[in-house]
Amino acid sequence: MKQIIYQDYEELSIRTAEMIAQIIESKPDALLCFAAGETSVGTFRYLAGMNRAGKLSFKKSRIVGLDEWAHLGKMKNENCLSFLRKNLFDHIGYSEKNFCFFNGEADDLDSEGVKTDEFIRRFGPVDMMLLGAGMNGHLGLNEPGISFDLYSHIVDLDETTKKVGQKYFSEKVDLRSGISLGIRHVIEAKTVILQVNGSRKAEVVKKLLDSEISNAFPASVVKSHLCSYLLLDKEAAALL
Repeated sequence: MKQIIYQDYEELSIRTAEMIAQIIESKPDALLCFAAGETSVGTFRYLAGMNRAGKLSFKKSRIVGLDEWAHLGKMKNENCLSFLRKNLFDHIGYSEKNFCFFNGEADDLDSEGVKTDEFIRRFGPVDMMLLGAGMNGHLGLNEPGISFDLYSHIVDLDETTKKVGQKYFSEKVDLRSGISLGIRHVIEAKTVILQVNGSRKAEVVKKLLDSEISNAFPASVVKSHLCSYLLLDKEAAALL
């Protein structure tokens, strides 16, 4: 894992977007996976700007969802897919035929996992996976204690995730479960970018670097990946 510390969130966002753009330029039909989280928003803004300026095209890119909340009911319009559409997908002109995302409202969530795994088997492995690290060290919705051998799977959410996840909704929502790509997908991805910013994540970064590779802290698996990057701003790296 290569670690790079940038001056601030803006520089972190720019450099991450440039790294992703290089991957797409070298392989226009690359299979991409993006985390739906606050840290990614700056990167999304720059990727959309490159697309708008005609410097980057997503028309041949394939996109697979990382994770999704399950059974939100009336709050389903504020799910992970909605977040990604608002901040990235609606601004980059991708092709729907090259797109696969979990339907968290489906009655049969297992079939959603099968559909996604088949999409990745057909077009993958994932060429670029942009991840964030949760406060409990989760990747996607792979919570502490999860097996590293899983592909797409249904998740019972950790108490930390239930609490922190409320920030993505306009009113309190009963978060219980979700569906996520598995750690096997992370391990098999060609390039993994773990992006972390802000002082609130400084302890997470320190634990990531100090801990052994273990499912007790799922983000630690990135350290074993042959082509992975830990991209930080100075605030997130404050305890290093």
